[in-house]
Amino acid sequence: MFRISRDTPAYYLTSVAHNRLPVFQTDKIKDIVCQALDEARLSARILIFAYVIMPDHLHLITDNANSIADVLRFTNGITAKRVLDYLKKNNFDASLAKLRRQQGVRQHRYSVFQHHPDAFRITGENTLMQKVNYIHLNPVRAGLVEFPEHYVYSSARLWNGRRAANEPLITDHKQIQWRGGIAAN
Repeated sequence: MFRISRDTPAYYLTSVAHNRLPVFQTDKIKDIVCQALDEARLSARILIFAYVIMPDHLHLITDNANSIADVLRFTNGITAKRVLDYLKKNNFDASLAKLRRQQGVRQHRYSVFQHHPDAFRITGENTLMQKVNYIHLNPVRAGLVEFPEHYVYSSARLWNGRRAANEPLITDHKQIQWRGGIAAN
């Protein structure tokens, strides 16, 4: 169980696509991102409490099993590799050209994410719920759906106890131990 506090914060992470390109626009790419996030969760042994994948960015709330830098290295690194592998395998040369960048020290030719993600620590339950609600309302504010639960690539259904049969990414939100003894759906 995970209990949020100053000593055991959660992390709120926002990763933006390179040049705000709609890299994550198609359901196929979003499925790849969900699989990559699940792979990152297993590799880094992190918990993912909430998420949303928007066309040009994604939000995650995770535990603190690793540093913020390590969580980002696993989540963004694996996600970028899987997305680029898919684009290369399927000859999406125009998409790859948009992600092309000048080779840096590590000799990377493409960049899926901007290099300065937004990340901060959450140390209280109220802030955690504010961020969960912000994440779940993101597709509504963007005009993609009318209700948060209608957006497939979000944890909104899970948090509302309405898990779909083909849920793309199962979250660990039930492992949160709430101070008031409130259990998640």
